[in-house]
Amino acid sequence: MSLSSWPTGSAISFGGDYNPEQWSRDVWDEDVALMRQAGVNLVSVGIFSWGMLEVSEGVFDFAWLDELLDLLHANGIAVDLGTPTASPPAWFFAQYPQARVVAKDGTVQGFGSRGMASPSSPEYRAAAVRIATELAQRYAQHPAVVLWHVHNEYGAPVGEDFSPAAVTAFRVWLQARYGSLDELNAAWGTAFWGQRYTRWEHVGLPHATPSVANPAQRLDFARFSDHQLRACYIAERDAIRAHATQPITTNFMANECPGTDLFAWAREVDVVANDHYLTAADPRGHVGLALAADLTRSVAGGAPWLLMEHSTSAVNWQPRNVAKRAGEMARNSLSHLARGADGILFFQWRASRSGAEKFHSAMLPHAGTDSRVWREVVELGHSLQRLAPVQGSRVHADVAILWDAESFWAQDLEWRPSVDVQHRERVRAYYERLWRDGLTIDFVQPSQDLSGYRLVVAPASYLLRVQDAANLTAFVADGGTLLVSFFSGIVDEHDAVHQGGFLAPLREALGLTVEEFLPLRAGETARVSWTPDGAQAQELPADVWQDDIALDGAQVVGTYLDGPAAGRPAITRNAHGAGSAWYVSTRLDIDALAPVMERVYADARLAPAGLPFDVEVVTRRGADADFVVAINHSAEDVDLALGDGQELLGAAPVSGTLVVPAGSVAVLRTDARRVGGDGQP
Repeated sequence: MSLSSWPTGSAISFGGDYNPEQWSRDVWDEDVALMRQAGVNLVSVGIFSWGMLEVSEGVFDFAWLDELLDLLHANGIAVDLGTPTASPPAWFFAQYPQARVVAKDGTVQGFGSRGMASPSSPEYRAAAVRIATELAQRYAQHPAVVLWHVHNEYGAPVGEDFSPAAVTAFRVWLQARYGSLDELNAAWGTAFWGQRYTRWEHVGLPHATPSVANPAQRLDFARFSDHQLRACYIAERDAIRAHATQPITTNFMANECPGTDLFAWAREVDVVANDHYLTAADPRGHVGLALAADLTRSVAGGAPWLLMEHSTSAVNWQPRNVAKRAGEMARNSLSHLARGADGILFFQWRASRSGAEKFHSAMLPHAGTDSRVWREVVELGHSLQRLAPVQGSRVHADVAILWDAESFWAQDLEWRPSVDVQHRERVRAYYERLWRDGLTIDFVQPSQDLSGYRLVVAPASYLLRVQDAANLTAFVADGGTLLVSFFSGIVDEHDAVHQGGFLAPLREALGLTVEEFLPLRAGETARVSWTPDGAQAQELPADVWQDDIALDGAQVVGTYLDGPAAGRPAITRNAHGAGSAWYVSTRLDIDALAPVMERVYADARLAPAGLPFDVEVVTRRGADADFVVAINHSAEDVDLALGDGQELLGAAPVSGTLVVPAGSVAVLRTDARRVGGDGQP
């Protein structure tokens, strides 16, 4: 999306979901007055209002929405207009009970929640297109509407559907994918356990089975389920586009909706939008937030993106909903901004008195305007106004982490060598090591052009296509540095073990293969003797996993001291072409990864930033200036040597050292340190 078409022009977008249908008309005037006080310039409207807009099938009432949009526009507040299709009304399910979602065990899901319609239901698809069309015809020219918001959080709560409509659609999808039953049988390996199909009508969904269902079928069903959700989005998007010219999006949930292939979704939206909520049980949730923001920017191709939802304080659906501490909301918001977000929105504007989310925090809390949360919201709004020059600038990364939804779907299936091997854990561990070392990270698919990166990390590439392995191998040969973690390069796109064995497609790059997996028992630990380039040995603690490695040119830099692979290679480095490839065959924690990554960085010509613990610094690059965002999550003030410039939040000049108080954020504007006016390195 170009800067000229950003929904709120040259300003950082600020606001949130607005649900005035929950309130009497007199509250609306109070709301817009307070929005102006807080600096709100964008609100999302209509996301859960289908029953109020289409009161019965084909009978519409837009009077209240007409009045609302006029009121918002008169007060200078732009609208992200939602289609309400995440929550069909009661009359729809009474008329079309066959459109309800069916769970894997055959339970039909009832009315009274959200997201309960089958994505494969033709009746649902038709009704969704109808309401989207009516909204677009009526409001495409309304001056308040600057963005269209289709549905809400696809994949949450409904990802998979086992309804009769899904069975029919799955067979159609498979026929388009494979063309013939012979190809399907080959892809699914149906010779195993006598599962061969001779008629398409015999092919079903992977319902609950006496033992483990065919993993290739399960993987294809995950692909199909994601496709069906995306087809629903595309149908509504195209209905809107027939009448409207504003950009169209939907709100992702980055790494919180594992059933969606974000890179595929990003190709279908005009601007990438994401919802993010801290995991209260994670004491280092700010790192998980950074991961989600970097992932969102990456699927956006580096373009500015919109934080469609996050919370001012606690959420309401986790086992323990921890409130944010003073200053935490600003740190969260500006961390997203540092990583490329040009809009900071919340769920929601005014806290609901009724319903399932009445204990969810809001911009205007139950405590009203005489509250810490409200004062911080107003302060954040004013801060974002001062940060308007940041809008449109971009983030550059020298390091990439591989992210492949299909590999994650396959690895999550049953009967893997160890339940302790989790792709989320490994991605987070390597990400946090890089984060602590002050390196900026992109996420990429293994098929992407990798030439712009110095280091590529593959923490969890269980499923790796042969052509993607060739891409990684070429990256190394051309001078890149690759690090591969254990249980990678195991199967192809059909969840079949690669010909040649484990890691076979990366043999040339890594200089080894794996003869056998040697997972450890629960609670069992091991030690690795780390001896790069003949240096004095250092013991690194490890657990969960070991490999029995067969060397084919790789240099051993770490050896198992104990465990089933005692005396055998644990960590290797292989020179290939102009680059190098590292293999770590066990689970090292974040601290144990530090000495390994130090040597990997040296190969990649990278250096840790040397930041104090829990301080992050990210730079956004513009055409004429750089914007260095420094966030101090610690309880101590820190002095940072970030160069000379103007600190935008405090409107103060900086020469040499910038002091960032405990729990605070600073944004330093400096002159661009490069030639050229495109804002790129």
